[in-house]
Amino acid sequence: MLAVEEFRDEYPGEDQLVEFKSSTANIADPAVAFSNTDGGVILVGVNDEGLPSGFELTGAAEAEIHQKLRDGAVDLGRYTIEQVAVEGAPVVAIAVAQRHEGFSQSRSGRVLVRRGASNTALMGSDLTAFVSERRSTFFESTPTALRCDAVNPRKLDELAEAWGWTAEIDDRLHDSGLVDDDGLLTVAGVLLLVDQPEEQLGKAVVEVMRYNDDSDRYISRDTITGTASEQIERTVARIADVIGAELVVLGSRRHEVRRLPQEVVREAVANAVAHRSYELNRSKTIVRIRPSLVEINSPGGLPEPVTIENIREQTAARNPRLMDSLRRLGLAEDIGRGVDVIQDKMAEALLDPPEFVADGASVTVILRLTGPMTVEERAWVAEIETRESLHPDDRKLLVLAARGQVLTNSLVREFLSIDSTEARAALQRLRDADLLEQIGRRGGAQYNLSPGIRPTAALVADPLALANHVVGLAEENGRITNAMVRDATGLDRQQAVSLLRALVDEGRLEARGERRGSHYVIPTDRPLDLD
Repeated sequence: MLAVEEFRDEYPGEDQLVEFKSSTANIADPAVAFSNTDGGVILVGVNDEGLPSGFELTGAAEAEIHQKLRDGAVDLGRYTIEQVAVEGAPVVAIAVAQRHEGFSQSRSGRVLVRRGASNTALMGSDLTAFVSERRSTFFESTPTALRCDAVNPRKLDELAEAWGWTAEIDDRLHDSGLVDDDGLLTVAGVLLLVDQPEEQLGKAVVEVMRYNDDSDRYISRDTITGTASEQIERTVARIADVIGAELVVLGSRRHEVRRLPQEVVREAVANAVAHRSYELNRSKTIVRIRPSLVEINSPGGLPEPVTIENIREQTAARNPRLMDSLRRLGLAEDIGRGVDVIQDKMAEALLDPPEFVADGASVTVILRLTGPMTVEERAWVAEIETRESLHPDDRKLLVLAARGQVLTNSLVREFLSIDSTEARAALQRLRDADLLEQIGRRGGAQYNLSPGIRPTAALVADPLALANHVVGLAEENGRITNAMVRDATGLDRQQAVSLLRALVDEGRLEARGERRGSHYVIPTDRPLDLD
């Protein structure tokens, strides 16, 4: 409890580090200015003369302060809210830390700094110099209160092995930006080497939330802690455990098709952990898993000059020291390759392209578990690729042909949104691989699935086409068995029995033999195949 006189002695007036406010009105401007300068404290419940007028820190009042700061400022420095007990008139202190990475702005876009007791907007050359200077600083290099005795020896050994360090480990840690000149672990050092970095850095964790639908009601929530590398590994494992894989049977072969490629999940999670703003210590990395998609949200906007439009071409690292070590540990791609891997692997898996969303406060990647092809078609293509490597676009064309579509240059151009030369090259690649059969030449050329490539029944949605396919196999081989139907179509035993019996009833096949020797042949007086 401070007497009023003691409070006046401690805070004689507004200056570089102190701002008086009688209420929470317009607390965002001094918070921005303190963030961009040396930090400072906003004392709420103090009049312009420095006399405490009183402001009680109730739950509602604290929520109001947070809301006013969110509504009025962007990318504030870290702040705490405390009640100061002043005799007869309590005061609330909002202590705002200086930003060490980037800068803060008011919602109207002004960049404010503290000059004496004033919050001054930077303009012209002053603004350019300030932004340029802040752009070259990294919060991950900020020293923490921890020394090397807080390091997990096992994690240090793993990191040393990944980097190839065999001697003078202390020097290597310093050279890598994980320890500062005074022997203190930096933010990057804590993230890589300390078991519970959130104890030092706030919400430096990943929260995985699972939903049954598109509502905001989650059915489970897990907080994943540990070093940055452990967070990545545990989060990837958790996502894989939830979304799982789909089992597809094609004939006598079983395929386990991942609902998302493992490389995509790992890279998306690694990007979220490695590129997030750890200065935003009140925000977690959040993963939302829904029946149709996985959404990964990382605190902090895109680092300049990256935008959503140039995200594949431009590169910038918010935490380069952390990222370098994660690459060495095999948990992230080389710089500039992360987005490429996510986009390319989704295309290869015949899934919908990833979506990237940035709102200035965070970056989200949305990975949909759906695509233009069914899981059975994806499994069938994977089976083809055990014999022949395919270009991603060629996979789509092969499935289209397996569905019974006759391919032409014009159709391929429209389907893939490519030019005539690229369409011709794709068709010829599949023809030369004996996957498509060309009929006609030049402008009249058409392409069908090669006779030696059998589509699974899942790709032949038309029952009549499926029946004709089975009759064709019987004619080609002189006979057909239940096992041959299953192998060629992907039907199960009972489905194959039902199809063969139906063809016998229609007079298109004739049953011969019994039990193990049972088979089916073309009757000599069979009806004509239907188109």
